[in-house]
Amino acid sequence: MGMFTRIGNLWRGFLSLWISDIEKEHPEIAYENAINSMVTKYAKLKSATAAIIRRREDLDERYKKTTADLAQAEAELNTAVETNQDDLALVLIQKKNQLAADAAELRTDMGSAHADAESAKTSLIGVQSEIRKLKAERDSMLAKMQSAQARLKIQEQLDGLSVDEEVRALDNVRNHIKNTIAEANLTQELAGSSLDARLASLRNQVGDVQAKQELEAIKARRAAAQQQAQKTM
Repeated sequence: MGMFTRIGNLWRGFLSLWISDIEKEHPEIAYENAINSMVTKYAKLKSATAAIIRRREDLDERYKKTTADLAQAEAELNTAVETNQDDLALVLIQKKNQLAADAAELRTDMGSAHADAESAKTSLIGVQSEIRKLKAERDSMLAKMQSAQARLKIQEQLDGLSVDEEVRALDNVRNHIKNTIAEANLTQELAGSSLDARLASLRNQVGDVQAKQELEAIKARRAAAQQQAQKTM
C-alpha cells in the first residue's frame, strides 16, 4: 500500500468521523440524507420497473401478432392444400413452423417478463413503504430528541441554581422562632418564681385568711344573739 493511498484512507477516516459527529449533533441531517437516498433509489427502481413493464407489454403485443399470423398461415396452408397449390403449401408450412416456434419462444419470454414485472412492482412498493416508515421514524425520533434536550436543559438550569443561601436563611428563621418561643416560656417561668409574684400571692393568702376570720366572727355574733334571744323568751 502506497503512502498516498494510506493518506487517502486516513483522510477518509477523519472525514467519516467528522460527518458522524455532525450527524449526532443534527440527526435531522442524517435522516434527510437517508430519506433522499431512498427516494433516489425509488426513482431508479421506478424507471427500471417501467422498462420491464414496457418489455412485458411489447412481448404481449408481439405474441398476439405472432399467434394471429400463425392462425392466418394455417388458414392459408389449408386453402393451398385444398386448391392443390403445393408450392405455396410448402412455403406456408415453413412459415407456419417458424411462427409456431416464435410463438413458443415469446410465450416463454412473456412468462419471464410477467414475473419480472411483478417482482419489480413488489420491490417498488417495498421501497415506498420503507420511505414512509423512515419518515415516520424521523418525526418520532426527532420529537423524542427535542423532548430529551428540553428535559436536559431544565435539569441543567436546576443544577445551576444554588439553594444553600436560601436554606441557611430558612434555618436562621427557624432558630429565631424557636429561640423566641423559648424566651417567652422562660419569662413565664421566671414570672411565677419571682419575689414580686410570691408577695402578691402572699397578699392574696392574707386577704383570704382575714376574710375567713371576719366570717367566723360574724357567725359567732349571730349565734350569740340568737342564744340571748332565746333566754329572754
